[in-house]
Amino acid sequence: MLVRGAVLTVVLLGLVAFSVLLAKVTLTPSPASEDLVTANLRPGRSLRQYAEDYTFLAACKQAGGNLLLGVPFGLLLPFFVPRRLRMIRTTLLTAVAMAVVELIQGALVEGRAFDVDDVILNTAGALLGYFVLGRRISHRYYTYTDASGSPGPSAEKPEAEPKRAPGPAARTKAAATKAAATKAAPTKAAPTKAAPTKAARAKAARTKAGQRDRPKPAASAPAKKRGARTGRTDGAASGGRRATGSGAVRSLLDRLRGR
Repeated sequence: MLVRGAVLTVVLLGLVAFSVLLAKVTLTPSPASEDLVTANLRPGRSLRQYAEDYTFLAACKQAGGNLLLGVPFGLLLPFFVPRRLRMIRTTLLTAVAMAVVELIQGALVEGRAFDVDDVILNTAGALLGYFVLGRRISHRYYTYTDASGSPGPSAEKPEAEPKRAPGPAARTKAAATKAAATKAAPTKAAPTKAAPTKAARAKAARTKAGQRDRPKPAASAPAKKRGARTGRTDGAASGGRRATGSGAVRSLLDRLRGR
C-alpha cells in the first residue's frame, strides 16, 4: 500500500511539473511572430512548410519539440487510466489536452495560433512514450499491486448481464415439458412393506429355537388303548393259528395208530 501511494505521488508530481513546463512553453506570448503565424486547420500543412521553407535543424526543432511535449503523457497517464483500452484512452486524453492548449493559444495568447499539426505531433509523441517505456512501467506497477492485494485505480468490476425474459417459443417449450413430466409421474405410490427391525428378527429367531428344543408330547390315552387292542388281537390270532396246527398233528398221529 505504501509503495502504491509513493508511486502515485511521484507520478502526480511529475504530471504537475510537466503541465507547468507545457504552459510556459505554449502559453508564453510571442509578439515578434504575430504577423507571421496563422491558424492551421488542415492536417499536414505545417509539416510541408517545415520541409520546404525551414532548414533541417529548424524543422527538426519544430517537429521534435512537439513530439517531446507529448512523450510525458505516454509515460504518466497509463498510471491513472483503466487497463482496459489503455493505449486508446491515453491517446484520446493527450489529443484532447493538446487541442485545448492550442485553442487557448489561438484565442488568448499574442503571437500564437491554433495548429492541428501540433496536436497530431503531440499525440504521436504520447504514443511513442507509451510504447517505448510507459507500457512496461505501468504493467509492472499493476502486476505488483495485484500481487500485493491492493488493486490499482484501473480495477473495474464486471457489469452483471441483465436477465432476459424468455420468448414465446421458450415459454411454450417449458409448458410442454412440465405437462409431460406431470403425465409421466405416478398418481399414487404403491405401499411397500417395511423391513423388519433388528429386534423383530431376534425375537423370531428365539421363537424358532424354542420350538426346536421343546420335547414332543406323549401319546394320548386313546392311542395307547388302540395300541393295546391291536396287540391283543394279534396275539389271539397267533394263538388260534398255533391251536389249529397242534390239532392237525394229533389227528394225523391217531390215524397212524389205528392202522
